[in-house]
Amino acid sequence: MAGFLGRLRPVVSARPVAHQVFALQVVIVLFLALAAAASLVLQARADGEKEARDRALAVARTFSHAPGVRSALAAEDPSAVLQPRAEAARRAAGVDFIVVMTPQGVRHTHPNPAQIGRQYIGTIGPAAQGGTVRETVTGTLGPSTRAVVPVTEADGRVVGLVSAGITLERVSETANHQLPLLLSATGVALGLSVLGTGLVSRRLRQQTHGLEPAEMTRMYEHHDAVLHAVREGVLIVDDDGRVALANDEARRLLDLPADAEGRTPSAAGVDPDLAGLLAEGRTATDEVYVARGRLLAVSQRPTDRDGGPCGSVVTLRDTTELRSLAGRADAARQRLRLLYDAGLRIGSRLDVEYTSQELADFAVPRFADYVAVDLAEPVLRGEEPAHSDPGLRRVAFRGVRDDVPFLPLGELVRFSPATPQGAGFRTGRSVLEPDMAAFAGWQEPDPGRALEVVAAGVHSLIAVPLRARGVVLGVATFWRSRQPEPFDQDDVALGEELVARAAVSIDNARRYTREHAMAATLQRSLLPRALPEQNALDVARRYLPALAGRGGVGGDWFDVIPLPGARVGLVVGDVVGHGLHAAATMGRLRTAVHNFSTLDLPPDELLWHLDELVTRIDQDESGDGEVAPVTGATCLYVVYDPSTRWCTLARAGHLQPALLQPDGRAGYIDVPAGPPLGLGGLPFESAALRLPPGSSLVLYTDGLVEDRHRDIDEGLELLRRALADSAGGPEETCDRVLESLLPERPHDDVALLVARTRTLGDDRTAAWDVPCDPSAVGAVRAEAARTLAAWGLEEESFVTELIVSELVTNAVRHASPPIRLRLIRDRALICEVSDGSSTSPHLRRAATTDEGGRGLFLVAQFADRWGTRYTADGKVIWTEQPLPEGRRADGG
Repeated sequence: MAGFLGRLRPVVSARPVAHQVFALQVVIVLFLALAAAASLVLQARADGEKEARDRALAVARTFSHAPGVRSALAAEDPSAVLQPRAEAARRAAGVDFIVVMTPQGVRHTHPNPAQIGRQYIGTIGPAAQGGTVRETVTGTLGPSTRAVVPVTEADGRVVGLVSAGITLERVSETANHQLPLLLSATGVALGLSVLGTGLVSRRLRQQTHGLEPAEMTRMYEHHDAVLHAVREGVLIVDDDGRVALANDEARRLLDLPADAEGRTPSAAGVDPDLAGLLAEGRTATDEVYVARGRLLAVSQRPTDRDGGPCGSVVTLRDTTELRSLAGRADAARQRLRLLYDAGLRIGSRLDVEYTSQELADFAVPRFADYVAVDLAEPVLRGEEPAHSDPGLRRVAFRGVRDDVPFLPLGELVRFSPATPQGAGFRTGRSVLEPDMAAFAGWQEPDPGRALEVVAAGVHSLIAVPLRARGVVLGVATFWRSRQPEPFDQDDVALGEELVARAAVSIDNARRYTREHAMAATLQRSLLPRALPEQNALDVARRYLPALAGRGGVGGDWFDVIPLPGARVGLVVGDVVGHGLHAAATMGRLRTAVHNFSTLDLPPDELLWHLDELVTRIDQDESGDGEVAPVTGATCLYVVYDPSTRWCTLARAGHLQPALLQPDGRAGYIDVPAGPPLGLGGLPFESAALRLPPGSSLVLYTDGLVEDRHRDIDEGLELLRRALADSAGGPEETCDRVLESLLPERPHDDVALLVARTRTLGDDRTAAWDVPCDPSAVGAVRAEAARTLAAWGLEEESFVTELIVSELVTNAVRHASPPIRLRLIRDRALICEVSDGSSTSPHLRRAATTDEGGRGLFLVAQFADRWGTRYTADGKVIWTEQPLPEGRRADGG
């Protein structure tokens, strides 16, 4: 030991502490000096920028309050007055520009006269409101610090703006003028500091040169203690190839004897390969050698550098456990990466089968060679499975080969408890089958197919139940064939983690499927299942709900409502939002439209009543924050009269309807735009036009023309072109429109209604003007009877004469002229009596002592339906009598 310390003394003294202290102090002084210089430069720049901002603001304010500025702004040519004054003020104030502008930012002055009349570059909003703007903006003169202030009249009104600024280039020049002085001061301070440091280091070297022997001994003892306490083996081999020093860790790793020092490594029992390296003395870095069953990382360096003694120093590190830990860490890292990627790639859609296939596609071949996902039948319908019925349907499969005879997709299999899938589904625990060739029950229910699977090289499987929120949805099965090692418990744990993440996505998709099915069922139950029979319009309709995962069921609806007088009402609407609430709200609005239509209201009045209803609904539900408001729903209501061909339309926030002319021209009907339902306080207006026979009305919701990849105007133009290119009836028109406009997966519901108009021929209507004389009732009744005979409706004559007699008599007695009677032969026999009075008759039951009052009661008894319709000139009392099947009009 003493010889070693004697050799170590020159090495320690080769680099005195004084030299190290001197170098460290020089670095610190240099760093501080440079930091101080940089901070001074930055401070100078910051002070320059602040001074520039203050000067710009002061100049702008001074010029804005200068006499004559306000009057010049009001002059016919403000630039002629203000430009010379601004340039003179700019040169006097030492700024780069003074710009006078309008409150809208149009320049009156500028250092470059070509910029006068152009828009000011910068923020002017706060200044136009009476405030002040201070900013740094790149303008026509480059980056500049500027201020914008208002020019106000005595009443506070802003009549102009003044901007003054200084370019950053001038600010930088001001700061750069101070740079030589700062650098000179820094250099002087650095020189003085280095000189002082050198003197201190020299003094320190002189003082440590004569250390006492006890102090030096204590220093070497500390070095020796540290050398033997490290957890790394250290060997020092002298120039003769003998071991000069071996610390405790080196003795343990190499199992050296107590007298190893002074002997060669081979004589000390070191393994031959490592002993050869120590004898050569060559430089080595982390070379791995086997010694006493351990893997040692060996590094060797010569010691004769910088005048040291000849020999080499060797360090030894045990990497046996480290390599094992590194292997396990690498495997764990790969598994974490696998699970992380699974979270990103599985569950991209709310679709049960698609998500199951994502799991299979992801796991092959990263985890297994073949993967199948079997789900319980109720899961596919959005329901929770019942454990009493273990029937599973294969919904996803993926493998590295296609010739292995696994169960095909779509097959329903009832796994017995002996199979891993059946056991996993019933117990909720994973099942490992490391050796499939043993046929321990997994081959059920098809032993022949199982033999072919094993013959194809499949040797191991894991069945993992798909469990989410306490419910087992199905089983995922993993098979291994290419890798010879079978699945083990670590693979089971990894498979469970992988399946658990997929199970949550599948369960979310199942829940969405259930909610979507409920909403779709509700919506289908609320929409008209069949169009009502009527002869006024030839109607075709299409309704396409948004696909799952792209918005779900929405609130679009349509309706065809027969009205009195052979008229027909058409309705198309859209409720804001998607899901159950939108579908239920759609049903409420559709029912309301039906109820309001029974009152035979004009389209604009019907929308007004519907708007009031939506407002009340929102008020009633405003206390529940979870319920979305109805406000924003849209509706289009159309009434068509085939006898006059007049069409009346009104819309509440809805898109304009389209019209396809009989000659093939297509366009849009200009209907006054009303607000969406629920806003309240705004009136609705209607439009009326007379349609040529054979015209087609096209009503639709915004899902048909709106798309995230195109503008709505482009969608409307595509619809117009599709209508112009369509040929055939309404059904063909619907198909042509949907084919031209809809993408493969629409993100919103689509409702489309195409109605081709018909007319009532002269042979199906008859009308008479009735004088206001009770004696005229008999003549009108006789005319009605002759008309019915001409129509072949003699059997209806008695009831019709009674109805005509009572209605016309009431009009003559209680109403005002003009009085008119009209008979319409449609699917029912319609009788209309119009007059100039707005008073509606009331049905009542006459007492036995009353002489009259039974006429309207009799009309209600004999007629199938009756009612009152108000017009701009009075009212119409109408009745409908059912006709036998063969006597009805054919609707041609």
